[in-house]
Amino acid sequence: MHSTLLARATRLVQLRFFGELAHLADARDFKTWLAPLRQIEWVVYAKRPFAGPQAVLAYLSRYTHRVAISNSRLLAMDEHGVTFRWKDYRAKGRTRHKVMTLSPQEFMRRFLLHVLPTGFHRIRHYGLLANGARTACLAAARELLNVTPMAASCDHIDEPDAELRTQGATFICRHCGHAMTIVQVFLRGQAIRAPP
Repeated sequence: MHSTLLARATRLVQLRFFGELAHLADARDFKTWLAPLRQIEWVVYAKRPFAGPQAVLAYLSRYTHRVAISNSRLLAMDEHGVTFRWKDYRAKGRTRHKVMTLSPQEFMRRFLLHVLPTGFHRIRHYGLLANGARTACLAAARELLNVTPMAASCDHIDEPDAELRTQGATFICRHCGHAMTIVQVFLRGQAIRAPP
């Protein structure tokens, strides 16, 4: 039923396609693209939320509003399009903060580029490097990729003693035997800051 409604909307030019999907504006291409979806038995499981529809919208809005752009950056939405503030990282000084107006379709296209595909999660410590299963997941990934594991982990950098520091010696990792590269030296009392 829904595929029939989609096909009707396409015939009436109510659906518009952009970018790499622009070819779907052709009725034959759209019908070919839609054919496998008609073979699937779609079952929708939905139950009444405990706190009502407003709670669901509030929950979902915390994700949708934090995906790509915050409300404070949205300036206007009128017949000219959607106007918002953005930061040009290539510019310096006062010209760094700029204002842009896009058509609603282009704004939504760019916004939806930030929506994660099915199966992906916007959680920081998740996936191959999650603490709970890091060793097993990395071992499985290395096996599937046919990559030999390194001899030992080298995520530490020992503090060299004062004599070696003054000589400018090369530091050797005691686990793998490779030369260690000094990325940054912190002086006593110096504030540590994150990279830009």
